[in-house]
Amino acid sequence: MSLSDFLKYTVGKSVRLMDSEIDLSSYIPIDLSDSNVALESVDFETSKSFSSFINHFLNSHSKTIAYGGYMEKRLIYNRSIHFQNESLEQQRNIHLGLDLWCTEKTPVLAAFDGMVHSFKNNTAFGDYGPTLILEHHLQDFVFFTLYGHLSLDSIANLDIGQRIVAGAIVGRLGGPKVNGDYPPHLHFQIIEDLQGNFGDYPGVCNANAVEFYKDNCPDPNFILKLQ
Repeated sequence: MSLSDFLKYTVGKSVRLMDSEIDLSSYIPIDLSDSNVALESVDFETSKSFSSFINHFLNSHSKTIAYGGYMEKRLIYNRSIHFQNESLEQQRNIHLGLDLWCTEKTPVLAAFDGMVHSFKNNTAFGDYGPTLILEHHLQDFVFFTLYGHLSLDSIANLDIGQRIVAGAIVGRLGGPKVNGDYPPHLHFQIIEDLQGNFGDYPGVCNANAVEFYKDNCPDPNFILKLQ
């Protein structure tokens, strides 16, 4: 059985990643792909215009959390040299995790029992900012979950190997000044093989690498069950 099948068919109830007091009825899917014409008016060079778009979307639908983005091709990464390459085929613009857009300081919860594998403040423009990676051992599977765009306080008092219980608060959402200059959100990613990374792992890939990352980074909605 693959990790994807294990997560899809073995994890029963919906896993919660955000403040448990926010009801699932307050969640709404959002399209941030390059095919969404509503994004044509958004200036992605800084977080200000993008934040206005996210806030207007949530307010106009009377929702608290917008979610989505797994394997979504996005234009926003064009703004940062962190994702660029001289070859257009090598441009990284396909999102590998699932984003949950919400207000700054919203509590972030551990998906499963596990332990702290690593943490790091990834400070490049457009990067994760404060990032936490947890290691999980479930049945015969060992895998990792990544929580990106946290607050600085979220990684201030962690220890490698520290035990974490599913549903425990492991951090809070950071603001644009620390989270890579994005509207506040959680980038959540499931990873089977970290490939030697520590406190970081690619959250965006190019078109040539999609099949590898689909296999190594299963769809988070297998456990979140938001759709």
